[in-house]
Amino acid sequence: MSLLNDMQASALAGDAATSENYTFGSATAVIGNAGTVIIVEAGDARDRSSVWNAEEVRLFGPAPTPVRQRLVDQPWERGTADVRLPVHLSARVPEGLVYLGTGSVARAGTELRPGHADHVLTDCVFRLDTPLNRTGLDRVRPPLPPPALPGLEWLSNVNGNRATALEQFITGWYPAMSKAPERPSVQAPTLDLPEGLRHFYDLARRHPASLGVQNRIIPASKLRVDPNGLIVFGEENQGGFVWSLPLTPDGPEADPTVWFRGYDEPPIAEEEPLSGFLLQFALFEAAMGADYLALPHEPTGQQVRLLTAGLHRVPLRPFCPWYPTQFYVAPGLVLHVSGSADDDSFSVWAGATHRSALAPLADAAVEWNQFDV
Repeated sequence: MSLLNDMQASALAGDAATSENYTFGSATAVIGNAGTVIIVEAGDARDRSSVWNAEEVRLFGPAPTPVRQRLVDQPWERGTADVRLPVHLSARVPEGLVYLGTGSVARAGTELRPGHADHVLTDCVFRLDTPLNRTGLDRVRPPLPPPALPGLEWLSNVNGNRATALEQFITGWYPAMSKAPERPSVQAPTLDLPEGLRHFYDLARRHPASLGVQNRIIPASKLRVDPNGLIVFGEENQGGFVWSLPLTPDGPEADPTVWFRGYDEPPIAEEEPLSGFLLQFALFEAAMGADYLALPHEPTGQQVRLLTAGLHRVPLRPFCPWYPTQFYVAPGLVLHVSGSADDDSFSVWAGATHRSALAPLADAAVEWNQFDV
């Protein structure tokens, strides 16, 4: 990894007389006739432009319109439609700029903000053409002392007191809002809900992210009864399936069956009743919405065993009939495994509250789609 000064870095963009410099937040973009130079500050941060992992550099806006146009709308050499201009990435350290190499835009977010005629670039992820080695990564993202990680006290209550296990997990994983919001004035007065679901809603008032980011538990004020007489209380993010509870004339059961129903298909019972299902839902969504991820590429059964060897299996029956899923945990880490040993095909997703919690997975011999250590 070479060390550059600002003039040397800017020269990578092309003719200095026609290049344009833009600074936004902790990032600088130099746009020229030969390419683009992106400079971020060294450090480990979730909310500002920085080197995220060995393969990714993340840029946070709002970025000026010319930056959005160059990176997203018009990344090609002027006057052509097939020659993509290079993007050079570097990180500022006390002694200068560490050149990270070239990269390409893996994904970008834009939005139309009030008072703007054009969409604003809000965030952008670059994938480096050559990943950084450990020494290089530590140089531009110096390791920090890890914070205290959420513990596993809840695990001992999974098959003893599931309401306690759910509360311990949610309050340990999600920071509480400084002040709980007022209870909605309009609830669902005609629906008598099981105590377990009411408890979940009470927890979600202080920890709203627990309602889900991939799938979601429907707010109590928006619950509905479907034509089969079931209370629909959860749904997939694109409406592909829903979860429901029986509506009984004598009041709710203490721990009712949860019914899973795909679009225009008959309901299927979840293997765990509501008490276990809500804990499984909380675990699944915690992993899906985590800031730090470990996503192996098409792991085999043997690789799944390596990934889970140092973790604790959550003692519950599989979650979700379409994709039977088991959960494995460590402090600050939730990993879920879906798939079948019949064809040795599995899907694994791990999420963590801090990158240090991913350490138990680091020695597994797998190919990673993303590994945020």
